[in-house]
Amino acid sequence: MDPLSDPNTVLISDCGDSTHWLKYRADNGKLADDEPGGRRSITAEVKRQSDGKWKVTRFAVEEIGSC
Repeated sequence: MDPLSDPNTVLISDCGDSTHWLKYRADNGKLADDEPGGRRSITAEVKRQSDGKWKVTRFAVEEIGSC
């Protein structure tokens, strides 16, 4: 959090697990490939706006094996 006493920016880190996910085609619903996913690092930056609401300003999903 930045600054710690009254934060206006927060960085969030997590690890997503798509190990058992498969990709399907949107046009016909058929399987696109049979390669499962894996564990990936996910990060987000959230900033407080001038109206007091919080908004995600950056979001990243890294490559498989990054966490």
